[in-house]
Amino acid sequence: MSKKKKETGPMPAASAGLLRFFEEETEGIKIRPEFLVVFSVALIVVSVLAKVFFPAT
Repeated sequence: MSKKKKETGPMPAASAGLLRFFEEETEGIKIRPEFLVVFSVALIVVSVLAKVFFPAT
């Protein structure tokens, strides 16, 4: 009898109950990471432009 070797590495030890949290599917808004990065950069640009063109008195 020979045992098959596991192809995946061992999972990390549980820390504060966060073991294998990435496998859980939750309800809610699903946003692509690319959109989130583009939106963040656009918000920063708009904030800088507002500060340049509309300075506080």
